[in-house]
Amino acid sequence: MTIDASADAAPPRAPVASPIASLLTAPILPTLLRLAIPNMIAMVGSTLVAIAETSYIGRLGTIPLAAIALVFPFAMLTQMMSAGAMGGGVSSAISRALGAGDRDRAATLALHAAIIGLCGGLFFTVMMLAFGRSFFTLLGGRERVLEEASGYSQMLFSGAVAIWLVNTLASVIRGTGDMRLPSMILIGASALQIVLGGTLGLGLFGVKQFGMPGVAAGQLIAFTCAAIFFVWYLLSGRSRLPLKIRAFHFERAMFLDILKVGAVACLSPLQTVLTILIFTKILATFGTEMLAGYGIGSRLEFLLIPITFAFGIASVPMVGMAMGAGHLKRARRVAWTAAAASGLTVGLIGLVIALDPALWVSLFTRDPGVTAAAHSYFHWAGPAFVFFGMGVSLYFSSQGAARVGGPVLASTARLLIVAIGGVGLMMAQAPAWTLFALVGGAMVVFGLSTAASVAFARWGK
Repeated sequence: MTIDASADAAPPRAPVASPIASLLTAPILPTLLRLAIPNMIAMVGSTLVAIAETSYIGRLGTIPLAAIALVFPFAMLTQMMSAGAMGGGVSSAISRALGAGDRDRAATLALHAAIIGLCGGLFFTVMMLAFGRSFFTLLGGRERVLEEASGYSQMLFSGAVAIWLVNTLASVIRGTGDMRLPSMILIGASALQIVLGGTLGLGLFGVKQFGMPGVAAGQLIAFTCAAIFFVWYLLSGRSRLPLKIRAFHFERAMFLDILKVGAVACLSPLQTVLTILIFTKILATFGTEMLAGYGIGSRLEFLLIPITFAFGIASVPMVGMAMGAGHLKRARRVAWTAAAASGLTVGLIGLVIALDPALWVSLFTRDPGVTAAAHSYFHWAGPAFVFFGMGVSLYFSSQGAARVGGPVLASTARLLIVAIGGVGLMMAQAPAWTLFALVGGAMVVFGLSTAASVAFARWGK
């Protein structure tokens, strides 16, 4: 497949009204930074929530800590699908409609997105309430660990609709180019979740201690409040895209416009979670020290995701509006600029840690065996972080262009490399460092494959 030069030469359509029009004409890098910074701050807030909740659960004992490890992949999958995958599809569809100057279509898309959010949340609620205990058993949960995991999961996923609505409606607002308000609300929800989770989970301030279900209830209440605010804000006429419920009618094409991007994109976070689960299972055969060392390394990866997410999600409305307005060359420039900013930022951090892993590892352990394993991980995987940052950013930009198939296939390649290569190395009884080299190599393949899919894919009709 080759670059479609004729499509890039398509005449631009009429510009849309300000402030949305600025995303079609403003300098690319300064605009990306302006949009990315609020998202970065909001994602840091989410990271602080994860740290705080881990601290709360750690105070409850070792068994709750083991239990949360069973639930975490499913909780992460819920957030990644609703915020990044389907959320990107929502922002893409709305921004493309706005770029084409069709505000009525954008408003109708927003209401269809809300329905998708409701259905997504209900799906996770039913699935986890019905099969959650079975999933945790398959992952090795037994006795009290299984009971604690089930109690936490039942409370958390009973409110999955709130989680999906918050991330879906935030994506609606992001699709208009407004990154500040969603970020402010998500930061507020994070702060409320930290306070309520600690209060209900640990029994602070004279409140009865509810343990792990109490920690989960903190997230449920915080996201419910955020969802109510987003619904009010969009219906009140204060947003850039006021919604008109009375004029709403179902249109199959509207659902397809969102799902053709969002549904396909959902495969990527699913593959990411499978990659983590498979690699963790393989590495566990090498002993506790190796597993703990990898845990320290993967924790830094988790903290770097806000950077890649921030640049990537900021590029979605810029790419989408440029595509809708027929500015295809600008859409590609936005994608490559975001990828360069994300890759260079994350890559620099990875290179520094690869050269001196103690800067990070010493914050968590002094154990010689764990330290040696973590150092080995960063020496091999750290230099590949640049490709990881570039690939994730281009995945989001491809959502803006409604051409997400290539990046999803790149994520599939990463999964297959880790799964097949990891099993092969384990059967060959290869040293643990070869697994860490495999992780780094899979990141390189993911980044380069995603870049190739963007470079050679046909953007536009």
